Amino acid sequence: MDRTLWHCHIAVSLDGKIARPDGSVDDWLAADFPAEEFGFDAFFAGVDAILMGRGTYDAVRGFGDWPYPGKPTVVLTTRPLDDVLPAGVEFRSGDAAAVAAELEARGYRRVWVEGGGQLIRSMIAIGRLDVLEMAVIPIILGDGIPLFPAGTGEMKLRLTRCEKKAKGALHLVYERLDPPV
Repeated sequence: MDRTLWHCHIAVSLDGKIARPDGSVDDWLAADFPAEEFGFDAFFAGVDAILMGRGTYDAVRGFGDWPYPGKPTVVLTTRPLDDVLPAGVEFRSGDAAAVAAELEARGYRRVWVEGGGQLIRSMIAIGRLDVLEMAVIPIILGDGIPLFPAGTGEMKLRLTRCEKKAKGALHLVYERLDPPV
């Protein structure tokens, strides 16, 4: 493969939420469903860079120390930043296609599209979401931040992996049916 692979690895509730309305995941995800059970460590080791939305960045910063040292990270945002950036983190505003082209030009082979839903919607719209890997957690949150917000475009996928995990969770991997050449 000589093009960048855009890979989203994310946890989602059974009703399609990636976080509670305040962005929290601690009480329904982290304790009972460790990321490594869903292959996260191996996935993360193969990532060259991270692309995340501003809401995700703010949530991750709230966890304490920056959890991704050594991984170049670009945060796509339209809001000004009042924060001291962790090493390796950059901010970009504007067009998702321009940011994606910039990361491709840097030679990154695999970029983690970390979220949230607005960024995922943008990446689908520009044809830059190749793999959707999900830890599906058996909880219905009701209110929360959707994985696919209103206005998300159509994308056809094929299931490449489905594994039952502890406590009724699923590990699903989908690939886009019509990847660009």
